Amino acid sequence: MLQELSIDNFAIIPHLQVDFNHGMTVLSGETGAGKSIIIDAVGLLAGGRGSQEFIRTGSPKAVLQASFIIDTTNHKFMQLLADLGIEAGDAQLIIQREIHRSGRNVIRVNGMLLNLTTLKQIGEFLVDIHGQNEHQELMQPEKHLGMLDQYIGESLIELKEQYQQAFREYRKVLKAVKEKQQNQQAWAQRFDMLKFQVEELEEADLIAGEEEQLLAERSRLNNFQKIMGALELVNVKLSGSEETGALDNLGEAMQAMQSIESIDESYQEISETIDSSFYALQEVVKDVSNQIDLLEYDEERLNQIEQRLDLLHQLERKYGPDVEAMLAYLAKIKAEFLQMENMGANSDQLDEQLNKLITQLTTLGNQLSTLRQKNAKTLAEKIHQQLKDLYMEKARFSVNLGQRTDFQLDGLDDVEFYIQTNPGESAKPLAKIASGGELSRMMLAMKTIFAQNQGVMSIVFDEVDTGVSGRVAQAIAEKIATIAKHSQVLTITHLPQVAAMADQHYLIQKTVINERTETSISPLDEQQRASELARMISGTEVTDLSLANATELLALAISKKKESYE
Repeated sequence: MLQELSIDNFAIIPHLQVDFNHGMTVLSGETGAGKSIIIDAVGLLAGGRGSQEFIRTGSPKAVLQASFIIDTTNHKFMQLLADLGIEAGDAQLIIQREIHRSGRNVIRVNGMLLNLTTLKQIGEFLVDIHGQNEHQELMQPEKHLGMLDQYIGESLIELKEQYQQAFREYRKVLKAVKEKQQNQQAWAQRFDMLKFQVEELEEADLIAGEEEQLLAERSRLNNFQKIMGALELVNVKLSGSEETGALDNLGEAMQAMQSIESIDESYQEISETIDSSFYALQEVVKDVSNQIDLLEYDEERLNQIEQRLDLLHQLERKYGPDVEAMLAYLAKIKAEFLQMENMGANSDQLDEQLNKLITQLTTLGNQLSTLRQKNAKTLAEKIHQQLKDLYMEKARFSVNLGQRTDFQLDGLDDVEFYIQTNPGESAKPLAKIASGGELSRMMLAMKTIFAQNQGVMSIVFDEVDTGVSGRVAQAIAEKIATIAKHSQVLTITHLPQVAAMADQHYLIQKTVINERTETSISPLDEQQRASELARMISGTEVTDLSLANATELLALAISKKKESYE
């Protein structure tokens, strides 16, 4: 449930903070005071789309924050939070949203940054907002199947998931079968091409880094004479005859310096430098000698290298700029080739698999239809009772189920709500004949039933009682109070009958301070509630009669709520 709401620089609200409790909370006030702005803020925190127009004039950003107590027994919701990495160990979610004038939108849930799509997923479990136009779902027959399934609830979920899993597999297999049937020639050409390419590349036995090694080896063989001449010359010059060998000469120099190094430190430094040079040169001579011993010219090996490089260059012109790219391409086409090979080998198996899935979908779809037909009758019966309570006792509501000609993700059924508003007339689609007031009462009837069955966390009604009065207004008030026994309810109303049923009542007022319009919210005690109800009854001027009527309404509300709990 919504526990606390904080609003800063949002529309005409500079700052507002309000706590909410269980049960039914009413927000009342004169038209234009800002009641719907508060509901807009709740909607944005539940994932609604925001804009710069919400930011209070002169402010760089609007900041909204809400604290929700969550139902930890809702496994689907808890799994969503776990998948998102959101910790809610204390059964609390704190949602913060900033809308900047620059266009930046910052969303945090328990400190974690999220995007708007993810916030909307979370918000669907937290708040269910219904405004004057929210009953439009009833005007869209394509939404009726989902509403029936929502009523059925847990008993439908597992069966529907089995059906949908089979449906997705059916779509995948059907696509594969159609693609092969419709594109048989292209499929065969692609298969043959992949087969050739895989064989050619595999026969080449490519090795990563091979080309670089071959080029280096070819360079050594092509430059054999040059390398050999240079190495022999170095060997002669460094360790040749006593007259010409640099190493011998350096050795004599080393001995000469060693004989005088004790005389002066500078001589010792020169002696040490010659020593290190002598031993380093000895290592060079050794390495040169070893290279001469290892050096060998192999014309046959050179020919092999040239042939191998020529093959690699031919393949690179076809498949990639280097060996590594060709190996990556081979892995890709080999996977596709094996898939096509299996598909070709299992063509009959595909048809068999498709037929099995059709049988499975038919069985599961019929089970879904049976469950829906059974629950459609009970839903209609319950709505009849709710409508009777809302003074639509002559109306007859029914759920019309039709059979589809093909499989769909949600089953084999087409569902549409029908209603007979007057005795003697035939039932017709609800979307075509119901008036606005009737639709409002229909949606309220359904919400009453859904709240009893499913325990929605928080439900918001934004002036859904507009256009009714008298006994219908009292009936609507009692229905909203009934819903509040199972879920937290926030409702904006202009009806004193509805306001009287509240467990918590806030007054929304608009004032002008320093030539700026501001909205404020105040909790009402019993005496203040009576005054506010009197204003709602009589208008701006509160009379003794309206105050007496208000007091009577509050007493009646207490009596009604007491009866409902007994």
